[in-house]
Amino acid sequence: MKRFKATGEYVKKLGRTYEYNDALWLGLSGSGAAFSFTGKKAEIVLKGDNVAPGSVNLARIGIYVNGARVIDDQVDQALKTYTVFESDTEQEVSVQIVKLSEAAMSTVGILEIGVEAADGIKPVADKPHRIEFIGDSITCGYGVDEQEGEKPFSTATEDVTQAYAYLAAQAVNADYSMVSYSGYGIISGYTENGEKLLTHLLPDYYTKLAKSEGRLDGVLDPLEIEWDFAAFAPDLIVINLGTNDDSYAGDHPERQAEFAERYTEFLKTVRRQNAHVPILCTLGMMGDRLYPFVERAAARYSEESGDSDVSVMKFDVQRAEDGYGADFHPSKRTHAKAAEKLARRIREILG
Repeated sequence: MKRFKATGEYVKKLGRTYEYNDALWLGLSGSGAAFSFTGKKAEIVLKGDNVAPGSVNLARIGIYVNGARVIDDQVDQALKTYTVFESDTEQEVSVQIVKLSEAAMSTVGILEIGVEAADGIKPVADKPHRIEFIGDSITCGYGVDEQEGEKPFSTATEDVTQAYAYLAAQAVNADYSMVSYSGYGIISGYTENGEKLLTHLLPDYYTKLAKSEGRLDGVLDPLEIEWDFAAFAPDLIVINLGTNDDSYAGDHPERQAEFAERYTEFLKTVRRQNAHVPILCTLGMMGDRLYPFVERAAARYSEESGDSDVSVMKFDVQRAEDGYGADFHPSKRTHAKAAEKLARRIREILG
């Protein structure tokens, strides 16, 4: 069996990843790697981080072979080896490793890839388009595998591949990068007491590899790593923020105005890192009260900057008849409907 490291020579990196101590580390939802080979067998060795032994919300990993999920597991050990493909005859095989759960609770490393294949492994081909998604729990696929709204959060029921952003990227045949954190907002994270939560502001972490309780190889804080924006140059950026801000802003005009103002500033931050890329601002799946202020923010940004390549789109608010995930987050049906609407808009923007 030939063995390889998950470097750019051998795999296509998915989303924001980082090579450290001989492993490719995954933090954010949807991050991972993909490769292909012609052979008889494939093994993947994953490396847990400092929170893997004994943590409640472990990193959830999906491994796909020729598009079918063959491994769905939570990494609870320092090292875990998975035989993902085995055959008596040589076959053409495509393998994709995806972190299904979000960054905040954990990270995981791809330590080694082993294959029985004369020619080894190679990165899968790039797709025609690249999209960056910036969002919150909705983008993460929070609780999407749960079927009762009263059930609490768990990474065991979080799956980014069942969420609208991942589904829309698949529908338009695009590579993706997710920057999403549950409970995060523009001026406040989700709050239940009306007090502004300043520790959960996505703009504070947009330029970082990830924010996580997990340490790469148990040592390196991913928050110390500046993201290299040249590593993934998108053709489109989709922002879905404001759901958590609404818990603070409510019907207070001054708070809503502050949201719009800070949203405009965040658009400037995104543009500094991504010149000449269309930006689509969305909101609405779990409530649309702040949507007019998303519109205001986009209009103000265009007026101040002269940049007209920013547009807005309102998602339909989820309906009870479509069910709920954990903590009354969108169900699979709601995500699927939202993905269809977003994919139509993406096709219009990208032609």
